[in-house]
Amino acid sequence: MANFYKDNEDIRFHLHSMDLTEIVGYYEDGMSQNVEYPYTPESVADAVDSYERVLSIVGELAGDFIAPRAQSVDREGNVLENGRVTYAKGIAESLEMLSKADLMGFTLPRQYGGLNFPNVIYTMAIEMVSRADASLMNIFGLQGIAETVNAFAADDLKEKYLPRFCTGKITGAMALTEPDAGSDLQNVKLKATETGNGIWLLNGVKRFITNGCGEVLLVLARSEPDREGGMGLSIFLCERSDKVRVRRLEDKLGIHGSPTCELQFNDAPARIVGERQRGLIYGMALMNGARIGIAAQALGIAQAAFNEARAYAHTRRQFGKRIERIPAVADLLTEMRVTIEAARTLTYEGSRVVDLEIGMHRRNESGRVTDAAERKALKSSLRTTKRLASLLTPMAKYYSTEMCNKVASDAIQVLGGSGYMRDYPVERHFRDARITNIYEGTSQLQVVAAVGGVVSGVAEKRFAELGEKKYERPLGGLAGKLERARKWLASAAERAKAGGLEYTDLCARKLVDMATDIMIGYLFLQAAERSKRKAIIAKRFIGQLLPRAKMYHDQIRTGDRSSLKDFGAIVGPPREVS
Repeated sequence: MANFYKDNEDIRFHLHSMDLTEIVGYYEDGMSQNVEYPYTPESVADAVDSYERVLSIVGELAGDFIAPRAQSVDREGNVLENGRVTYAKGIAESLEMLSKADLMGFTLPRQYGGLNFPNVIYTMAIEMVSRADASLMNIFGLQGIAETVNAFAADDLKEKYLPRFCTGKITGAMALTEPDAGSDLQNVKLKATETGNGIWLLNGVKRFITNGCGEVLLVLARSEPDREGGMGLSIFLCERSDKVRVRRLEDKLGIHGSPTCELQFNDAPARIVGERQRGLIYGMALMNGARIGIAAQALGIAQAAFNEARAYAHTRRQFGKRIERIPAVADLLTEMRVTIEAARTLTYEGSRVVDLEIGMHRRNESGRVTDAAERKALKSSLRTTKRLASLLTPMAKYYSTEMCNKVASDAIQVLGGSGYMRDYPVERHFRDARITNIYEGTSQLQVVAAVGGVVSGVAEKRFAELGEKKYERPLGGLAGKLERARKWLASAAERAKAGGLEYTDLCARKLVDMATDIMIGYLFLQAAERSKRKAIIAKRFIGQLLPRAKMYHDQIRTGDRSSLKDFGAIVGPPREVS
């Protein structure tokens, strides 16, 4: 029997090497929940044991049940008839199994039937489900919708919907984008009209809505007709009904088992979630979790593609030897494995920091911290953690999804002509990978989101904290290389800022690439103290990032603006396309 948790030593390494003490304390409220819920953990070790048991269940379901259905799901897709969507058979069967295993309320409180697990454990589960079938993750991984209801909605809405989310009786969707408002959410036009009895009526169109056929929709709509921009928007909860019509299913390159819908709202009744005019704020809070979720999805796809390439390279013989012994192929496979583990390290760290932010926020809002000095310290820590989370989440999404696309492409390269054929799953992984660096914010938008934390000093502050540790040889030499890279990053950031906002934007990707490499380098150093294998990986990764950082530094210091200044001459005029 295949088990995607037990066969992945790196996920297990992270679970057992990560210090979860503070996070468990926040999520279990100092273990006080034991009074009401007898099955809650009695200690941090007990909590980690629970996490491992559940992850093993997810791993078994992913490997033994979901993965064997992925190919038929890809071929079958979803069906739209009379405004209603029917899932592919394998998707429906897998959702039923996940529901029976009580896995559809991963992070929700126990009072509603949830597991009350931290996001970092949910991230590990998302990765394994994505490795089995990336399209299923787009439904299983939408539990952040229920989290948003839990965080901001009125109590009666929580009582009505959250238990049903936990049992898997309902699924959800976040309906944000529109035909003329993709990433620019401030331009949302869908209209919400108040009726006077707590019910609002929604009218308009949403497009590219993942699982838009779900029973519960969180809809970003314009509640203030006289207010343009983000201040005119609110979030609404709308149930699926004959007032919400799926106009079409998108015909997509990949993730065929995930229905991507265009929705028409015709006086659809809805309830407001949280405060009026705070829709964009709530949407951004939802987006942070979504970024980590897509990063985890990318990890799962990349791991699946790598495993196929690794197995093929070991069994395929050419020129009298296994192709894994051909230097070019060996180097390709090595780089694939290192970058997967780099992305995993960054994504799990980002998720861990998000958990700390959530825990600190809950504690701050609980009213139980009465000592003035303690409350001041908590607020200060919360601000610092929030800034770090705002840096790490787009950084993880950007790095992991770009990595995923390259690994999936390289997997086809390892298999050669066979990889291009549908007889092998790597072509599906390649198609599924391509959406990851587009939806929930393109890579370019993730860079924009992350670069502020790089040029403002948030990244350097974290590097300084991580760099305080003194390492014995040979790790000490690697730490010295990271310090050199930090100096180049500081110099490059200074030059970019001196060139003005436009030049900073032009250099943003190189700056974020440098900062991401350094962040991963420090995380690998931490891991290297616990694992000889990780020390080998740290040596390779840091050794390769150093010349890359110097190159980016030198390029930024030139002040070259040809991408803007000479755009017309280089790119040429637009041509008509069919």
